[in-house]
Amino acid sequence: MKQLILMRHGKSSWEYDVSDKDRPLKKRGINDAHLVAKTFGLHAPFIDFIYSSPANRALHTSMIFARNLEFDLSKYGVDDALYDFSGNSVEQFIRSLDNDLETVAIFGHNYAFTSLANTWGDQYIENVPTAGLVHITFGVDDWSKISEGTTKQMVFPKHLKK
Repeated sequence: MKQLILMRHGKSSWEYDVSDKDRPLKKRGINDAHLVAKTFGLHAPFIDFIYSSPANRALHTSMIFARNLEFDLSKYGVDDALYDFSGNSVEQFIRSLDNDLETVAIFGHNYAFTSLANTWGDQYIENVPTAGLVHITFGVDDWSKISEGTTKQMVFPKHLKK
């Protein structure tokens, strides 16, 4: 069985005159990433590898997640294919993952993550919010063959705040 964890980057700032890739997280984005990571960590499966988009906001979100789960950073990578908004590059990246990896977490962007969560999961999601996490399981042992999976868990910041 393959398990995919998609987590969208936290809320980012438009205050700085920097490129899109260099936009930082806002304080809310940092706090939400911690909240989602801690909540997911209560019942998290063993994660074989974490991959992140090279965008600053995704990298920062993934580091918050990894530290909260005390993740071994030797099993962490950054890939340009994950700096994708349509979902096409992210899908190709996931389908080409090493089949020795059972559970993988990917950090990136919308529209890609909402599209893939709806394509592969069995629960419709209007929009994966910033710092939103979707955990999907697949009854196959080959990443290239994933199709219709089961949305096992959704952890969205707004559901965790009082």
